[in-house]
Amino acid sequence: MAGFRRERIAEMIHRELAVRLPGALKDPALPPVSITHIEISRDLKRAEIHYMPLGGGDSSAALAEALDAAGRALRGPVGRSLRLRHAPRLSFRVDEHTEAA
Repeated sequence: MAGFRRERIAEMIHRELAVRLPGALKDPALPPVSITHIEISRDLKRAEIHYMPLGGGDSSAALAEALDAAGRALRGPVGRSLRLRHAPRLSFRVDEHTEAA
């Protein structure tokens, strides 16, 4: 039962980030990203978002820093829109599995 709730919350976070993330990235020179999947911890306090840069862009340090800053800025709005008591901490990781494919 708890696994189903985590999956549901991951899907809702994915939808919210798809809407809010492009506006949160301040630098227009950064490539757009595609969120491949989201892993939620058992206690629902952490969300690890796996992404892949679009357009063949490399996963640079500037993109990682911008996504981490956006994750800190979006934690509150995402938590409020999902009506969660505690918003999960959003951390971004490059999806290694799709790069190898």
